[in-house]
Amino acid sequence: MSNEQNLLNIQDLYAGIDDTSILKGINLSIKPGEIHAIMGRNGSGKTTTANIIMGHPDYEVESGIVELNGENLLEMEPWERARKGVFLSFQYPQSVPGLQVGNFLRKSVSAILGEDAAKGSEFRKKLKDSMKELDIPSSFLGRYVNDGFSGGEKKRFEILQLMLITPKLAILDETDSGLDIDGIRTVAKGINAAIRGTDSGALIITHYSRILEHVQPDKIHVLIAGKIVKTGGPELALELEEKGYDWLEPEKNE
Repeated sequence: MSNEQNLLNIQDLYAGIDDTSILKGINLSIKPGEIHAIMGRNGSGKTTTANIIMGHPDYEVESGIVELNGENLLEMEPWERARKGVFLSFQYPQSVPGLQVGNFLRKSVSAILGEDAAKGSEFRKKLKDSMKELDIPSSFLGRYVNDGFSGGEKKRFEILQLMLITPKLAILDETDSGLDIDGIRTVAKGINAAIRGTDSGALIITHYSRILEHVQPDKIHVLIAGKIVKTGGPELALELEEKGYDWLEPEKNE
């Protein structure tokens, strides 16, 4: 298939930070309705990939292509990428004391989808249904954003944003971090509801196979030292759980 049919198209991406090269020729494409995952050790370049797609100013792209629906993301500011439909869930979400969750959600939906999308009974129904799907109580709306939230509440809140904003591309950076078994199952259910059967796609960055057992990604990419060394289906996560990463080290396969 041509690149125009890819939702996300990354070609020969080299990038780094503070004169340190991290990504060394990444190639990755996601089609509408697909969920992909990146797995790898700490320092392999997983979060760097997420930050490059979103446009973090501290990271420098040396060369390569990053496109969303055929448009060059590298020429856009982070806020422009968000308007185009790129959503990033943070590994460590910041708290915003004084800003209520309900107001934050309305403002977020209004900024991305337009004012009409954040008004009326249709928005209230979508909000109520999404909160029910994620086992979030109505009292949650009166709390301040991430202020005093548990790890699980922060992750549920991010998936709630995902379900309401319906971005084109959701990048979920260790969204299973701090979740218990029930929380992982609930968050995975929300991810599937937001992506499967739609024109959107998702890229999950994780260390563990458990969330992938529930999401069942179309492809898993293993990142080692800034390079994708293996791509496979959901069974690859289980293989990594059993064997670790040593068997995929390039020098051990020469």
